[in-house]
Amino acid sequence: MLSEQQISHFKSLLEKELQSTDKQIEQNNHFGLHEGESIYNYTGELSAYDNHPADTGTELFEREKDLAIEGHFKAEEVEITEALAAIEQGTYGKCKECGKDIPLERLEALPTAVTCVEHSPHQVVSDYRPVEEDVRNASVEVNHDNENVGFDEEDSWQSVAKWGNSDGPSDFFDPPAHYDQMYLNSDENHGYVEDIENSIGNDIDGKNIQIYPTTQLKEYEEDLDEEGIMTTFGDLKEFEQDPYVED
Repeated sequence: MLSEQQISHFKSLLEKELQSTDKQIEQNNHFGLHEGESIYNYTGELSAYDNHPADTGTELFEREKDLAIEGHFKAEEVEITEALAAIEQGTYGKCKECGKDIPLERLEALPTAVTCVEHSPHQVVSDYRPVEEDVRNASVEVNHDNENVGFDEEDSWQSVAKWGNSDGPSDFFDPPAHYDQMYLNSDENHGYVEDIENSIGNDIDGKNIQIYPTTQLKEYEEDLDEEGIMTTFGDLKEFEQDPYVED
């Protein structure tokens, strides 16, 4: 049981802490959060619609920091107010959960404590997870244990990234030649794997084989001639109709 002198001591500490917390909030003008101030006032922009999202990254971080700091001070105010209310009700110094006396050492270290250590809410580890995690999984199931040539999450990223992202030439060991190719594996072939496959085609039934005179085919034929090797189709020139073209 705390004496009247001890209760008066802790009340004084709590009141000073509450005044200090209120002063911090007022001096920082509520961190610009209670005046309807837009984040774009920091940048001088009326809108970020035509800007890259990374351009407002710093301002977004600062706004998130302001929210976090204000939330911290507000939480402190709630704890101090609750402790002062316990003093007025004559229950300060006793755990509101089990009714046991709170050790004096705990109150000296944490005057806002209204529970004993065993019933402290801060011992409970929150299992809250962002709602985004419920929908963040890829919509396309991919089995990476086996070779897969289907449309997977990597292909999904490439399809989106080709429209633009924050990567630049400095992000690549061997930078692409064009800014439209500033994404991972932008030089991958589309619709075929090996370069030579771009020279061969057939109809939907797998028949009517055609050979398209591409640069890769010319290089392939030169390699075959140099080695004295024939393809399973024989001489590919029999299938060719047009001169070599750049693909």
